[in-house]
Amino acid sequence: MSEGAPENSVDLMDVAARAVDELYRIRDTYFPANPNEKTSRLLEESNHIIRMLDEIPPEKRTTPVERATYEYLRGKVFDVFPEYKREAEDHLSKAVKLNPSSADAWLSLGTCIWKKPDLASAKNCFMRGLSKGPNKGLLCHLSMLERKLAQGTEEDQAELVDDSIMHAKEAICLDVADGNSWYILGNAYLTSFFVTGSWDHRKLSQSLKAYQQAEKDVRMTSNPDLYFNCAIVHKRLENYDRALSGFQAAALRDPGLNATHEVDQIIQLLDIIDSSLHAQTKIKQVASLASSASVNLNPLCRRENIDNLHTGLNKAVAIVGKVTVSLYHNNISPFYYLVRDSSQICYILSVYAIKREAIKEGDQVTVLDPCYQHVNFSWNGKKYEFRSIRVDFLEQVLVNGKALSPQNSFRTYIRTEHKA
Repeated sequence: MSEGAPENSVDLMDVAARAVDELYRIRDTYFPANPNEKTSRLLEESNHIIRMLDEIPPEKRTTPVERATYEYLRGKVFDVFPEYKREAEDHLSKAVKLNPSSADAWLSLGTCIWKKPDLASAKNCFMRGLSKGPNKGLLCHLSMLERKLAQGTEEDQAELVDDSIMHAKEAICLDVADGNSWYILGNAYLTSFFVTGSWDHRKLSQSLKAYQQAEKDVRMTSNPDLYFNCAIVHKRLENYDRALSGFQAAALRDPGLNATHEVDQIIQLLDIIDSSLHAQTKIKQVASLASSASVNLNPLCRRENIDNLHTGLNKAVAIVGKVTVSLYHNNISPFYYLVRDSSQICYILSVYAIKREAIKEGDQVTVLDPCYQHVNFSWNGKKYEFRSIRVDFLEQVLVNGKALSPQNSFRTYIRTEHKA
């Protein structure tokens, strides 16, 4: 305030609005080791803002727009907490009635009602707001809501996720530099990967590209979920070094994300693989694949040893090996096996979407169109190096020369930490 200006010239509504923005910045970026500290801080700040709003004289909120802004700010303050609050809905409902053209009010009312949870009414709020004109915040929340709706149905699941991708893209078109919109798109592609059968790795690549675009926005560097979800994709692609780095970055930003547990689980798996491979090198193999079950391959498919595979997908190729060890790690998908090919080279076979009992020690396994990579990196002074082949779906593998029955298949899901 300039010297000599009367005190009542200060726009208290603007001051309160800036305080609400700061309140939400704390919500989105403050992650202490003790979650109760965050709750206490939000409560302290929100009580301060409510007192500030109470000080706004009635003559400063006489017009419908002023009253709508007042109700909107009070509603946002009450809605800063993760649980649903009726006071928030009441104030935000008044705001949209007083100013139906306010996209921010429709957005806040929708997010509030979502917590009830009343997803249909929340979606209606977002659509009402968008009917007034394009808005990246509304489009992002609509994209998020459509993914949430997809989790509750299988009938139109794929269509809902496609709509989620579309609305995230529309948000990006409004502001191509907005990292949050890119983050929402990455989450939509990640969901699409699992909804459509967990085999189309192009969607994982699209998800990663979107996350990488999101990271270019400096405002997203404080978002732990971005690093966590990006690490989830790398873990699924078995880029273990990048997954470890991502989970570590997420843990530093939010200790409550359980990302440290993810790091521990990956290291435990890598140690199991490492010790099993070292044990196998000491065992002289006398068994030969020549006496194993014959494999009838498509004439267009050529049989290769692992030495002849290139990184990534090897189309029209088959690799045959014998399972020597079934590696036990958490007993959840994917399942891991130590396999030896016809040239006696050991590699790790990671199997998704197929029940563990479908493949046993001693079985001959033929992988069609194998996805291969040579893992070679160091973490905390320990080196990990091994060959790896990934199986993503039932039709990709033959066991003892025979295709597996559909009963051996199951659907895989993902645990992400995204709140968006």
